[in-house]
Amino acid sequence: MPARIIDGKAIAAEVKAALAPRIAALKQHGTSPRLAAVLVGDDPASAVYVNTKKKTADEIGIGSEIIRRPAGTSQGELLALIQELNVREDLHGYIIQSPLPSGLDEAVLVARIDPAKDIDGFHPFNVGALTQGHGRMLPCTPAGIVEMLVSSGTPIRGAEVVVLGRGNIVGRPLSILLSLKSARGDATVTLCHSRTRDLASHTRRADILVLAMGQPEMVTGDMVKPGATVIDVGSNRVDDPSHPKGYRWVGDAHFASVSQVAGAVTPVPGGVGPMTVAMLMQNTVTAAEDWLVRHRSL
Repeated sequence: MPARIIDGKAIAAEVKAALAPRIAALKQHGTSPRLAAVLVGDDPASAVYVNTKKKTADEIGIGSEIIRRPAGTSQGELLALIQELNVREDLHGYIIQSPLPSGLDEAVLVARIDPAKDIDGFHPFNVGALTQGHGRMLPCTPAGIVEMLVSSGTPIRGAEVVVLGRGNIVGRPLSILLSLKSARGDATVTLCHSRTRDLASHTRRADILVLAMGQPEMVTGDMVKPGATVIDVGSNRVDDPSHPKGYRWVGDAHFASVSQVAGAVTPVPGGVGPMTVAMLMQNTVTAAEDWLVRHRSL
């Protein structure tokens, strides 16, 4: 039987709908949640991502803005901009869209963001809070994946989870989230990467298999445990002369074969991507609520 499709668009819509009363309550107290995205350079994919985030924010009643800077902007100029954003009273959260042009040190820039406004969840303070189990600004894609697992009824507690990819944006923080002693954790997690020996021996025992290697269609059906839940974070453009555009987007899973073995699987597109944006909105609302609490206590 073909795998059940975990619809990221539908779950993201539920997350955004749940934000409506929180946004309304903030506005009743005179606080309108607002986010900003800093876009440096003219990378087309980054422009699409930023515009999607702004459109989503506008649709659900969160104020938004895109702050554009040319590719030649210096590190010092961006640090000065970050300082301005940190002290803006009307702005509750912001992101620096990645990737940045060469010559800019992203780690240094992220470390200068006010952790309370770090709605990407990348600041070292927020990463540390995540590892201790009390993070407020959780990284959006890992948090979105956990939400998908919970919403789809996938058991996490006690599950064997295998995560392919040890990056700081998805793989590593997700492995921590799922292993935390919590209602949404308590899994046994194996973190695999490009140096892992006999990768298939790990993937075949996973109750939950998360793919975040950025390798198109690398995981095939014979590498998946029957009935497993497969979360595909990959988003890879591959040439396809038969497609009207001459290319198509695929995940890290070979969907045709994996979907015949897995019990549930996320599609590409329409799976994890919408969840990442929805969780960014959730972090913005949380940041606005925290801001209101702090200012009430002054």
